[in-house]
Amino acid sequence: MGHDHGHGSVGAAHRGRLAVVLAMSLTVLVVEAVVALLTGSLALLADAAHLLGDSFGLVLALAAITVAQRGGAPGSRRTFGYHRTEILAAGLNGLALIGLCVWIVVGAVRRLGAPEPLEAWPVLVAGAVGLAVNVAGLLILREGAGESLNVRGAYLEVLGDAAGSAAVIVSSLVVLGTGWVRADAVASLVIALLVAPRAVSLLRDVAGVLMESAPSDMDLAELRRHLCEVPGVVDVHDLHVWTITSGMPVMSAHIVVEDSIERMGQAHEVLDRLRVCLAEHFDVEHSTLQLEPRGHADSEASLHV
Repeated sequence: MGHDHGHGSVGAAHRGRLAVVLAMSLTVLVVEAVVALLTGSLALLADAAHLLGDSFGLVLALAAITVAQRGGAPGSRRTFGYHRTEILAAGLNGLALIGLCVWIVVGAVRRLGAPEPLEAWPVLVAGAVGLAVNVAGLLILREGAGESLNVRGAYLEVLGDAAGSAAVIVSSLVVLGTGWVRADAVASLVIALLVAPRAVSLLRDVAGVLMESAPSDMDLAELRRHLCEVPGVVDVHDLHVWTITSGMPVMSAHIVVEDSIERMGQAHEVLDRLRVCLAEHFDVEHSTLQLEPRGHADSEASLHV
């Protein structure tokens, strides 16, 4: 057996950025909530509620990344530590966003049927402040969005917040220019439509990890081909690849070696070559490889190709 252990959590590298964006989001949340209550703007209140959900998501992400750093102690049943906590937090975040969408839609439909007076100027200013802060948050999180599922979730949330602030700005301009106060309710529906797809996308990614699907960016046929091209390797079967958390793919496989591989030193060389292949071509730092001679598969009780 060959084992290669690399348990670094990518999300931890972006903890500081998440904390900064959280502080910024909470500031905008307070501003928008106060102005929404003073002006009666449903769109601004929806955007504030959206920010509340996103801030909750950021808190979950920060807490999950912190917990994930607790490695599995020797003898612990959690042999992969607490890395999957990040995925569970992302799932809770996605569910919260779905609930938020339902709340916004119900309120918007009611407001369309019974419009209320609206003070548009304060709404316009609050929307502009929110948009500026959200753009800054996107710049802060952009680097980590492609590396960590939690950071990606936070990035998508801030992106939705920016679009929501833009919708608030447009609706307030419409009210100022035409007096059509239902534009505020329409903007609320737009915010819900912006939130729902990314919430579903996030939940889909979380489900893929929890179901231990192979990473979407990994071609298993190509992986098998690379392994079979390693000197000393004849065939590969029982190949499994899954993800523990963001940026942490793991794999296991049975490696059939040539009959000439008889000594432990030779087996060690094959394992080293396999590990280098996995790390350089597929960014897999944790692997469990079983070396076996030709014909060994025939003696196994079951095969999973």
